Amino acid sequence: MQQNHNHTDLSVFSNKDYYPGNIVKRSLWYLLGEYLVNSMIPGNKWRRTLLKIFGAKIGKSVVIKPYVKIKYPWNLEIGDYSWIGEQVWIDNTGKVKIGKHVCISQGATLLCGNHNYKKVSFDLIVQDIVIENGAWLGAKCIVCPGVIIRSHSVITVGSIIMQSTDTYSIYKGNPAVKVRDRKIEKQ
Repeated sequence: MQQNHNHTDLSVFSNKDYYPGNIVKRSLWYLLGEYLVNSMIPGNKWRRTLLKIFGAKIGKSVVIKPYVKIKYPWNLEIGDYSWIGEQVWIDNTGKVKIGKHVCISQGATLLCGNHNYKKVSFDLIVQDIVIENGAWLGAKCIVCPGVIIRSHSVITVGSIIMQSTDTYSIYKGNPAVKVRDRKIEKQ
């Protein structure tokens, strides 16, 4: 079998086709976001307000815990009554849409960006993430670019979800696979 002897050459990497927003707005967000939102300062109302000032769409009664890191608020939408736990990282180089009544547990990571390992130039690939109503992302799970977490799906602790889910399903592992259906009991 003949081997391919091309090599990655990061000196030719270019982001020229990717525009994440105005440089002044990004710089101001990096300063405020890193030192305020991604801090131990208690309270979430002021976090919601600051995110809205920077273009995020935030529903009512959303809870955003301390030490949350959000790359670009203007690429973020969070529905009513959703919770974002401590140390969640939303690396939203693309759009992230989080539905209503979603729980994203501590340390979870949402990644919209990746690189094309087949290209010498290691091109940036950006894909959106959608998390539909009632979903639960367990602590320290990772959601990869382009994934849709469908209604009421559960991604268990530490799982890495690389493909879209079915509704009312529980996923576990690396890569995460469906392990059973989710049944929600009435109170």
